[in-house]
Amino acid sequence: MMGFWHRSSGILKDFAARFTATRDNEPIDSVSELTRFVVSRSAFVAQHKLYGYVKTRMGTRYPAMFENDRFIQSLNIAKMHVFAACLSDLAVHAVAKATPGMEDGVRDRLARSVYNDGIAEYASQASGEGDVAMWNTSFAERLTKVNWDNVAAGADAFTTSPKALVRWAPIAEELKKYDVEIIRNSVRFAWHEVIRTLRKRLDVEAIQAELNGVPN
Repeated sequence: MMGFWHRSSGILKDFAARFTATRDNEPIDSVSELTRFVVSRSAFVAQHKLYGYVKTRMGTRYPAMFENDRFIQSLNIAKMHVFAACLSDLAVHAVAKATPGMEDGVRDRLARSVYNDGIAEYASQASGEGDVAMWNTSFAERLTKVNWDNVAAGADAFTTSPKALVRWAPIAEELKKYDVEIIRNSVRFAWHEVIRTLRKRLDVEAIQAELNGVPN
């Protein structure tokens, strides 16, 4: 999978172009494919919304800011925190949709596996020494409160990513406070296409067969 950690905004368009052309019509019919989908879409939404918000707020100053090392450091910190939050939301949603009727323990283990694999893929980009452990612990705590049947039936799982973008975007707080609702709505809107794609491509029977150990 292509990474999404870059210094320049021009790479964003290149990433998006390659991403949309990659295996986008194949069924999600295995745990590995479900994991790939969740991690790649979380990375895409995290970058797209973070860079988009920063670019909108900075206007014509945006390209020049990539020569500012302090800004780059802040952006790199923000990217991983927003990604971890996006991954948390989509992992819960996707697992709930892939496992209707299955035991909560199975769902918990699958969600933890998907999330941990995603974090591990980009762990080298974490800025703080304890970030990876913190993200994994936070997700494990989240799972203790998830009602899988409610999420499978349509309850909103996308509650963490909008808050993370508001918190971590490297924008002055006195400006950010005016954007809170706009940011949150923008992130929620970004998930709509992801949800539709998952619904279209998800092969629930195949994934459940794999989880149950039934050979194809």
